[in-house]
Amino acid sequence: MVTIPGMQAPNPCPESCNVLLIGGGGREHALAWKLAQSPKLGTLYATDCANGGIAKLATPCPEKWDTSRIYFMTRWCDQHDIDLIVVGPEVPLTEGITDELATETRVVFGPTKEAARIEADKSYAKDLMRQASIPTADSRTFSDHDSARNYLLRGLERDLENEFKQPLAKEIEAYFEWSAELERSDDFTFSEELLELLQKREDPCVVKACGLAAGKGVILCDTVGESLKAIAQIMKEKIFGDAGNSIIIEEKMSGSEVSVLALVDGGTIWVLDLCQDHKQVGEGDVGANTGGMGAFCPAPLLDEEMLDYVEREILVPAVDAMRRDGIEYRGVLYAGIMLTPAGPKVLEFNCRFGDPETQPLMARLQGDLIDILWRTATRTLDGAEIDFSDDIACCVVMCSEGYPGNYSKGQTITGIEKVESDDLLVFQAGTHCTGGTLTTSGGRVLGVTALSNSLESARVKANAACEQIRFNGAFWRSDIGCRANTTDSSATTASGA
Repeated sequence: MVTIPGMQAPNPCPESCNVLLIGGGGREHALAWKLAQSPKLGTLYATDCANGGIAKLATPCPEKWDTSRIYFMTRWCDQHDIDLIVVGPEVPLTEGITDELATETRVVFGPTKEAARIEADKSYAKDLMRQASIPTADSRTFSDHDSARNYLLRGLERDLENEFKQPLAKEIEAYFEWSAELERSDDFTFSEELLELLQKREDPCVVKACGLAAGKGVILCDTVGESLKAIAQIMKEKIFGDAGNSIIIEEKMSGSEVSVLALVDGGTIWVLDLCQDHKQVGEGDVGANTGGMGAFCPAPLLDEEMLDYVEREILVPAVDAMRRDGIEYRGVLYAGIMLTPAGPKVLEFNCRFGDPETQPLMARLQGDLIDILWRTATRTLDGAEIDFSDDIACCVVMCSEGYPGNYSKGQTITGIEKVESDDLLVFQAGTHCTGGTLTTSGGRVLGVTALSNSLESARVKANAACEQIRFNGAFWRSDIGCRANTTDSSATTASGA
């Protein structure tokens, strides 16, 4: 824990605290589960009680809870004496919900709109890291397709010239001349020889949409051809919507990825137990990028010395850099970090709890979550009592067939009640409960979270529970936690928001 002096004291947390939880996924179910255990809880309200798990814990509030209805939201909070608002997803944070709903008597857990830019705009985050000398991958930002494409082809042209492949280099130069023309007569077509070279030419990089893309806005590329295709998909075909109006092309790093989540109250930084997420859809870290297929906690990837380095060289400089720009960061600061041979480097920053990292974190958290979040939002985190159980938690995400692409909805879910126990928790994500029937409503459906005295035991227990839960098309990765002690995994380049 690091404390930066100069922060002011706020109002104490009420003994009977009315809480509003915003969001309806697996992360929010885990937060609701822990909030409901607080001795300080008055009434827990939630914006999305269609989620079957949240519905059992919270009182529903009206639909259409979004930042386009600020007047309604403010009046509703006043009428229901809301003391604490806990914002789960990144979208309302980046739209400024904290700025709109926080008052002298109502506390919002989550950063302001300006502070949330660290996740909402990867270009801004990269600039901040460069200014603060935070270790990260080398990168370039582009706001139009042709500039990004030409950047890759310029590098290839130089390489071909150095390799005395002049005809191919001249072909690329001819393309540049064509693309510079204001009036182009026809499309430019590369020769079959050059097209074949593009598909085979190794030039590993990562192409990222700069905006929010629900954790999927990253494409890993191994060849020049794959990179050119990724640029076209993001910027021309708009597979990530407006999030891809600008992109980042960065070096592809190798190593293991670790999720470092810290509570930040503007002056104090409290690092929580480490987690490891699994981004790619297929076992063995293959296939498309997802929002996360599972996570375990604690992750044995950083010793005390290396964790001190991350805190000192990454987290503190990030918070300080924002403060120098007049931005006070309060909330969760999530650093996705790659453990490269050259040391830890930042893949991305997020402005909220991770999903699925929150599920194993909450399963192990000891302490009053209302008090912890209140203190984080009101600059008194240094007085919090935060501890974790000695258990290891492994969360395996059960998904709908087709995820992360198109998937069906409305599949009946059974078997949850058969597996739930004190050390086996099922956090609901893409579910919908009507008339007592629980059905699927999203790609990531359930976060089956097991607690045990070893990671292997927790992993086996979670997978056994998945086998007993039923819905048509269900699938999951059975290898969550298998690479816990490895130091090299190409899949760990897959982070992206």
